[in-house]
Amino acid sequence: MGQLKRRDFIAAAAGLAACGAEPETEQRIPSFLAGYEDLYRLDPRLATKKWFDEARFGLFMHYGVYSQLAHGEWVQLREKIPVSQYAKLADTFDPSGFDAEAICDWAAACGMKYVNMTARHHDSFCLFRTNESGFNSVAATGRDLVGELATACEKKGLGLCLYYSYALDWKHPHFFSRQASLQGDVSWDAARPDYAEEQAEYLYEKEEDFTKYLIFVHAQMREILHRYHPAVLWLDPIMGYYSRPDLFPVSLTYDIIREADPGVLICFKQGANGDEDFTAPEREPRAHQNGGAVGRLAWEKNKDKKVEICDTMQPRVWGYDERNDGDHRTVDDVLAMLEHVDGIGGNLLLNTGPLPDGSIHPTDLDRLLEVGKRLG
Repeated sequence: MGQLKRRDFIAAAAGLAACGAEPETEQRIPSFLAGYEDLYRLDPRLATKKWFDEARFGLFMHYGVYSQLAHGEWVQLREKIPVSQYAKLADTFDPSGFDAEAICDWAAACGMKYVNMTARHHDSFCLFRTNESGFNSVAATGRDLVGELATACEKKGLGLCLYYSYALDWKHPHFFSRQASLQGDVSWDAARPDYAEEQAEYLYEKEEDFTKYLIFVHAQMREILHRYHPAVLWLDPIMGYYSRPDLFPVSLTYDIIREADPGVLICFKQGANGDEDFTAPEREPRAHQNGGAVGRLAWEKNKDKKVEICDTMQPRVWGYDERNDGDHRTVDDVLAMLEHVDGIGGNLLLNTGPLPDGSIHPTDLDRLLEVGKRLG
C-alpha cells in the first residue's frame, strides 16, 4: 500500500462503528425479494444474488447539481469549473420534478425490476441525508431523494440499487491530487480538473492524507446501508482504483460494507480484487481497455460471474446533456440491447439523465414505455 500502513486503515475503520445511522436490530425482508423469503432468512446475500440473476432489466439515473448545466455529469472536470463556483450550484438545485413513485411506476411499466440512482457522483454532491458533508440535497432543498426513492421502491416491489463514487471526488480536500494520479502504472488524469490555478480547497499533500478521504467514504457507506438497505452498492469509477490501487484498501472496504448489511451485493465495474458479486462493464463484457495489468487480473477473477451491461439512452453521456436532444436511443435500439444482453445471460442497466428538475426526459419516457409494451 505504498507508504500507507494497513493497520492505519483498520484502526480508522474501527472508529466508524458509531458514525452515521445506527443499524436496525432486525432488518425486514425487502419487498423485491418476494418469493425468496426462506432463502433470505438463511443467507441474505445469496437471496439477493438469486433475485439479481433473474432481474434482467434495470433503470439507471445520473442526477445531481450538474444536471442544471445540461452538459453531462463530468462537466466540472471537462469545463474546469472552480470548486467554489461549482459549489454554488447547490443554491439553485431544484428537484421539483423528481417524483419517486411516478418514476418507479414508469420503470415497472417499462419492464424493469430495479432502479439505480447516483447517491453521490464524482462532484461529491449527495442525494441522501448525511452527517459527513453539507453538500447534499437535504441541506439544499430539505429533500432526501434517495430516501424518497427507497420508500417508493419498497412500495412498488422494485429493487433499490445505489451508485456511489468511491474512487473519485473532485471536492473532498484529501482525495489524491492530479499529479498523484499520474504516478502509477496506469495513466489517468481525472483525479482533479486541470485547473490553471491551484484550488484552495484541495489539501492533499502526501499519501497519508488520503486516509481522511477513506474515513469519509466508509462513514457514508455505513449511512447508506443502515438507512436505505439497497440491494446493490454500485461503486465507481474503476479507473480511480486502477491508477492507484496501492491507496485503496478494497478488501477492508468490502468488509465494512458486508458487515453493515449482509444482504447487499457489491459491484465495482469490471472489478478490483475479485471479491465483487457481479461485474458491470460499460456496453461490452470485457476488461477495461485502459486498466493495465491490475485491470486484466481483476477481469480474469470476475469474468465468469453474472454480468450487468450498463448503457445510455443518450449517445455516450450519462447525466443530462442538452446537446444530445434529438439523438437518443430508439425503441429498436433498446430492444437490440436487451437481445444482446440476453444472449450473454446478463442484465441491462439502462441509463437516463433526468432533466434539471429531476423529471424524466420526455423522449426516454415515451420510448421506454413502448419498450415495456413490446416486452409484454
